[in-house]
Amino acid sequence: MNILIIGSFMMDLVVRASRVPRSGETIIGTSFNRFPGGKGANQAVAASRLGGHVTMIGKVGNDSFGDEIIDALISNQVETSNILRDSNYTTGIGSVTLDEQGNNRIIVVPSANLKFTLSELQRVEDLIKNADILLVQFEMDKKVIEEAISIANFYNVPVIVNPAPAHKVSDEFLSKITYLTPNETEAQILTGIEVRNLKDAELAGRILIEKGVANVIMTLAEKGALLITQTESTHIPGFQVTPKDTVAAGDAFNGALAVQITKGIPLEEGIMFANAAGALTVMKEGAIPSLPKEKEVKEFMEKLQTLRM
Repeated sequence: MNILIIGSFMMDLVVRASRVPRSGETIIGTSFNRFPGGKGANQAVAASRLGGHVTMIGKVGNDSFGDEIIDALISNQVETSNILRDSNYTTGIGSVTLDEQGNNRIIVVPSANLKFTLSELQRVEDLIKNADILLVQFEMDKKVIEEAISIANFYNVPVIVNPAPAHKVSDEFLSKITYLTPNETEAQILTGIEVRNLKDAELAGRILIEKGVANVIMTLAEKGALLITQTESTHIPGFQVTPKDTVAAGDAFNGALAVQITKGIPLEEGIMFANAAGALTVMKEGAIPSLPKEKEVKEFMEKLQTLRM
């Protein structure tokens, strides 16, 4: 169960306030914390805690933030020997504002993440070749991500693409994706369809399927996820919880999905497990600190099934 993640590292600088300030307004916050994160790192830890054997590829700065992030990955049994250090650029940061409901507004400064090069990617081609699944996001250089997916396609390695932060991509790019996992906002950017309900979600998903994506798994926050394939559209309900911090919920979902796919779990069942992982994540603060372990997810699902009987 070799999961390869090529992705980003960010030190999340998190401010909590009663609400997000309006333009030109200053308000008093209630707390400040610093958490290791970044979509790639979050997904790597999520997959590892859920039972996957995870290798991480990417670049951090030669600084204390980079040290802290790598230490966090090592402590979570993520293989880090292929993470590069850059003395000319700092480790990426994420500026996160959380309101009382746990909703977030995030600005990322990728910095060293964008300095991982095509030649550095080519040096790890064997890791891609021997992976059971490749998971990528959009917080690295676009050409690097495109080439990583092309290499995976050449070796028939399935690919999960979490298109965040979203931007327009070509039909050729989409045709190489085995599993695409946009949220409603990302789906709108990719297709031009505003996703307000399940009908809109299916329409956007169908457009992506027509462009060549094998499976679209659209995450819908507390409403769960919608699976769209060539032959079906299936809504997998979410779990109703009280959110404390929604940062990394999507990353927990993607990490969990990668683990379930490599285990050979049926896709709908795997998506339900990923929904549960995401639900547990929003109940805690921070990115990596909030990610659940496999036992927690299973107990959470069993408890809810018992309550529904």
